[in-house]
Amino acid sequence: MKELVEHIAKALVDFPDQVEVNEVEGQQTSVIELKVAKEDLGKIIGKQGRTARAMRTILSAASTKLRKRSVLEILE
Repeated sequence: MKELVEHIAKALVDFPDQVEVNEVEGQQTSVIELKVAKEDLGKIIGKQGRTARAMRTILSAASTKLRKRSVLEILE
């Protein structure tokens, strides 16, 4: 899951070298923290949060296949 989010984020931003993804795994749920450059925050969130929602949908579909729950948190 971490690699999936990292790949999508690096494709969207202007500074792909500043993309940081951390995964905190629990029993049933894993939290994926995404940190990007301040200038790229708007590109990751998108208009009215559409890009962030789309990334969460993709992550949810992929994690359902693994029978886990994943949550994406975008850090500033």
